[in-house]
Amino acid sequence: MPHSDVMPIGLFARRSGLTASALRFYADSGLLRPSETDPVTGYRYYGAAQLTRAITLRRLRELEMPLPAVETVLDSGAEEASRLIDAHVAKVAGDAMAVRHRAGMLKASLDGAPGLPIAVLKGPVLADAVEQILTATTWDPEMPVLGGLRIETGPEAVTLTATDRYRLSTRTLVPAETPPQTWAATVRGDELRAAAAEIRRSASVRIEATPYGVLLRTPGREDQFCGLLSEEFPDYRLMLASLGDVTTRVTVAKGLLLRSLEDHSTDRVALDVTDHRLGVLSTGEGACEASLASTVTGQSLRVWFDLTTLYPAVSTAIGPDVMLDLRGPQRPATVRSAGRGDLTTLAMPVKPDHPAGMPHDKDRLHDHCSHQR
Repeated sequence: MPHSDVMPIGLFARRSGLTASALRFYADSGLLRPSETDPVTGYRYYGAAQLTRAITLRRLRELEMPLPAVETVLDSGAEEASRLIDAHVAKVAGDAMAVRHRAGMLKASLDGAPGLPIAVLKGPVLADAVEQILTATTWDPEMPVLGGLRIETGPEAVTLTATDRYRLSTRTLVPAETPPQTWAATVRGDELRAAAAEIRRSASVRIEATPYGVLLRTPGREDQFCGLLSEEFPDYRLMLASLGDVTTRVTVAKGLLLRSLEDHSTDRVALDVTDHRLGVLSTGEGACEASLASTVTGQSLRVWFDLTTLYPAVSTAIGPDVMLDLRGPQRPATVRSAGRGDLTTLAMPVKPDHPAGMPHDKDRLHDHCSHQR
């Protein structure tokens, strides 16, 4: 008869999250043998001390780790087990990206037609722009387009745009060759992010359009394929057209502003603009945590932002100084370089009394623009 500190296979299965058949398989494989087996009935019993190993085994198999690797992890110390798990995840992610790339290249060749040339850009410049603009994307299963980057080509420029509904970033690039025609589509942001590391190493990148995505062709390197998103991209030109007049303009050293935001003690921050000064305030009583020398034109103003909205808008600005165009406490603010205008970010303020991370109706750029219209 089993001892009182062991449990039958059914109870152990429920507590560990493994099925009885899986436990029998792992017992036969030597990964998790029962502590006792009734010699007459053949019933298997497991000890409470085996639960940790059983649960870890289940979680490793949920990562699709092969059995030999699972056994090695189970028999390793915490540090070595962590390293082995990281190595497995990296391999799975790499394999998935390789499969996606091969599938994309296959789709690009299905109709037999060559890619349509749309632009030639400097590789490092394009890679930087992609990484800057992708900070304004988000993962939303109900709106996949918010994870994409809009690419538009015209006779004089290539424009990259992304939005997560609380920020909008857009940057124009001067092509190395005049684009042969206008073209626009929304490209998968995750695939562009992965491709950026490769195109950064090339002096030039030729972008070609296919029915299913874009090919990024680099001399002497493997082509990169990024798929398209079919959903309609938000009308960001309407957003830009409906911004309203700037009431306050602030120019401040980017490094000083970033450091004050990094040292900020709360999730909500207020920019308090007065004559020649920009104050960074905390929530609650609005105590000033930093006072930065600035060039200010227009009226005094206090505007509140979620830190997760304002910080990336400032950090991606190009150059040593950042320019803030403010339009009021509930209107989108424009963040750009004080010396260059090819990268522009819109950041939506919040009400100071609204809970952080819980947007109210007018917090979203699209809602604001629809209201203005």
